[in-house]
Amino acid sequence: MTWLEDRAVAVITGAAVGDALGGATEGWTPEQIEERHGGRVTGIVGPWYPDWRDARPIAPYHKGDGHITDDTLMTCALVEVYAKRRAHLDAYAVAEDLVPLMIGEPRWVPELESSALLLQRVFLAEKWIVARLHYGHVDPREAGAGNVVNCGAAMYIAPVGIANAGDPRGAYAEAIDLTGAHQSSYGREAAGVLAAMVAAAVAPGAGLDDVVEAALAVAHDGTAEALRAVVDAFADSTPPSTDEQERALARRVRETVAPFDSVGPHYREMSMDARRPSRTKSIEELPAALGLVLGHRGDYRGSVLASVNYGRDADSIASMAGAICAGLGGTAVVPAEWVDTIGEASRMDLRATGRLMASAAADILRADRERALERIAGIDALDARGAAVIGEGA
Repeated sequence: MTWLEDRAVAVITGAAVGDALGGATEGWTPEQIEERHGGRVTGIVGPWYPDWRDARPIAPYHKGDGHITDDTLMTCALVEVYAKRRAHLDAYAVAEDLVPLMIGEPRWVPELESSALLLQRVFLAEKWIVARLHYGHVDPREAGAGNVVNCGAAMYIAPVGIANAGDPRGAYAEAIDLTGAHQSSYGREAAGVLAAMVAAAVAPGAGLDDVVEAALAVAHDGTAEALRAVVDAFADSTPPSTDEQERALARRVRETVAPFDSVGPHYREMSMDARRPSRTKSIEELPAALGLVLGHRGDYRGSVLASVNYGRDADSIASMAGAICAGLGGTAVVPAEWVDTIGEASRMDLRATGRLMASAAADILRADRERALERIAGIDALDARGAAVIGEGA
């Protein structure tokens, strides 16, 4: 594979593995997770309740057993849009291409164990996209205003980083434009920042410091403050080597992120200010993922499993951590046995999705290069003309 193919496959599979592993522990506390599974989760586990079809608050979703969630379903749909357009995306692409995929093309939904429309699986915050754009005919650039502010846009934004490989600021700008159709406030901001982090991670020669630098360079408001707090707390961490050290890392990450998180201490019993627009708040998932990645110095397996055992919104946290670490390390760091098992259980060829994204990104980057060369020539012409005019004036 080329470098771009390797990194694209790595990011897509790495994020999907985190999503599938974290789906089984989503919504619970670290203590509940250990009690349920007889210790820390170290791989693919079964559903929380054996009677998952009826047990609340899980029903009707079959989480666990290697099933990806809506995070990966939306990611794959976004890849399909890139493959169709083979160009940078904006909010109008969401209205014109992503929404039709959500409402018009049934696909296998592992958690429902049936073929269904993507619309029928996603959370209400993602159903908002269809309601506002398809039924409400709202300007796509403004459709995200009024939606619940959560990680919904950030959870599927990693492909934007691949389409802007090596250009974190470009990835941020594209993600902010695109997710205007879905989110606002710090939910939209998190999507932009994660796209920038993935763009930095997949660049040849990139390291963890480059990802951190990219995040801090583009982030604003509460998201920026949350990320700075995490970097200050964990930049020089020594990776945990025991279960107790893992537990201590998770507690420290939660303590560091908590002042910026609007959901509050009880994930299923949200505070009154939960998920409302704010200049001072951040979604929890992004800084938590970065904290756990820093705590493990970018190690894929350690970072993802730390996210899975963190609980709360574990699938999205693990998906974000997985995308970052896989972008840095490539396909070699994503355990093949997890990719294979999850792909089989979810009836998806995750590697093929990565290759599809790489193909689209290659076309996008070639076009970017041509535009860049044209722009350089234009600037050179302006400089030459400016010098000539100055000379004539003299």
